[in-house]
Amino acid sequence: MHIRFDVPADPAYPGRVAAALSSVRLRRYGYIGAVLAAVGAIGFVVSRGFAWADQVSSLCMAMVVVGLLSMLYSPWVAWRARRRSSRYAVEGGYDITDDNIMMRSGSESGGIAWDGVTRVKDTPEFWIVFVGRMPATVIPRRLMAAEDAETLRAFMAERGLLQLR
Repeated sequence: MHIRFDVPADPAYPGRVAAALSSVRLRRYGYIGAVLAAVGAIGFVVSRGFAWADQVSSLCMAMVVVGLLSMLYSPWVAWRARRRSSRYAVEGGYDITDDNIMMRSGSESGGIAWDGVTRVKDTPEFWIVFVGRMPATVIPRRLMAAEDAETLRAFMAERGLLQLR
């Protein structure tokens, strides 16, 4: 397998990449926030009928507020990543072989060996490549030829790396 494609200098592209990577890293904050908000709301409602309601209700309201803020943290970070990275638009490209994924962006280049990849998450626009537990890079499916995308999908599925949405 040898897949090569270019990435145009689109000002929106670095922001989409940054938002995709940050959403993967920060998803747990949304889950933790939902649990905190739910437990706080339930605690607030249940405590209303007891004599010690005043002491517990402030704790429960704090849990609800912290939970809501935690749920909003991930979208806020993604929004900031999109806004800040839009000025980093440069031409780049990918060169994907059986051995590694080579990426270049402007004058910088780097690569990831397939042996180091632990999983690949499928999203609507990207394949997010994980090394260990951390997302390392993305492969933009929409910029590839359809045949190349299918070849790469089959390669990743054969290696047991592809994790569907």
